[in-house]
Amino acid sequence: MLTVKHLNFNYPNSRFVLKSINLDFTAGNIYGLFGKNGEGKSTLLKIMTGLLFPKNGNCLLEGNEMRKREVQSLQHIFLVPEDFELPAISILSFEKVQSCFYPQFSKEQFYELIKEFQLSPTDVISKLSFGQKKKVLIAFGIATNTKLLLMDEPTNGLDIPSKSQFRKVMASIANENKCIVISTHQVRDLHSLINHVMILDNAQVAFDQPLDKVSDGLWFGKPSTNDSTEPIYSESSFGGKAILPRLDKNETEVDLELLFNGVLSTPGKINAILNQTQNDERV
Repeated sequence: MLTVKHLNFNYPNSRFVLKSINLDFTAGNIYGLFGKNGEGKSTLLKIMTGLLFPKNGNCLLEGNEMRKREVQSLQHIFLVPEDFELPAISILSFEKVQSCFYPQFSKEQFYELIKEFQLSPTDVISKLSFGQKKKVLIAFGIATNTKLLLMDEPTNGLDIPSKSQFRKVMASIANENKCIVISTHQVRDLHSLINHVMILDNAQVAFDQPLDKVSDGLWFGKPSTNDSTEPIYSESSFGGKAILPRLDKNETEVDLELLFNGVLSTPGKINAILNQTQNDERV
């Protein structure tokens, strides 16, 4: 669906924010795009929507260059940004003004989500809290039914119940025709939602793996005293969590936060083990 090829980007008089980025985003997946603050996640999303232009390389949506910002491409992509300004009009007026740009927009779906988020169509957006404004934008983005839905730090400003509600809503809209990319540094918020992990570090792609492959190759938890396998990465908090090669161990749930920290600490080891696991499966 969307392909990023040999992409480089830097702001004027600054170092490269993104360097030699190659990524493929396909329909039917919810991608978690992770990285520390300042690692280029927001920049990459803006390039994917044509809001920024790469210094080198391409970003293609179904073969069309996003830098051209052609209507046939823009109508199939929606970005929920981290920072935004919304007009001082009602939710109803906002929908009427904006929905015409998206051929697959569903008014029924939008107002169902507005109701689920405990908002009213007559609410004036400028009088809402930041978290409520974020819910309006999330509801609108979902209702556009674009092929590609991008979200930059969507859980910022949401309280704990709202974060749980967000995960529930996002899981309900996933289908084989839609590609969703959620960028965040709050890795824990995407627990049980995503099925593919991408991690940016030092301006490059440090990790790019589907979650099922991670489960096949890695084991997460507290090692037993009888375990002779050396941990790939470990943390002393909460009784000593660690990442080990799975080998003959039972499958465990992927600990996204532990994986993120492990990749930043020892990316070579983790990638090498997963690549070896996939090679063994092919034999």
